[in-house]
Amino acid sequence: MLNILSALIGLVTLLMMIPAVFPLLGALNWLLVPIALFGALIGMMSSRNGGRNFCLLVAAFGALRLFLGGGIL
Repeated sequence: MLNILSALIGLVTLLMMIPAVFPLLGALNWLLVPIALFGALIGMMSSRNGGRNFCLLVAAFGALRLFLGGGIL
C-alpha cells in the first residue's frame, strides 16, 4: 500500500513539474523536489521499491532542472 502511495505522490509531483520546465517557472522545483523526496521516504517503508525509485527519479529530474537554471530560472 505504501508503494502505491509513493508512486501516486511521484506521479502528482511529476505532473506539477510540467509547468516548471518553462522559463521563469523553474523556482517551482524548490517546492516540488522535497515533495518527491517525501514520496521516496514513504516508499522506503514499503517492501517493494518501485514507488521509491520513481520518486527518486522525479526528484533527480527536478534537481537537474534547478541546476541547469541556476536555481532560479
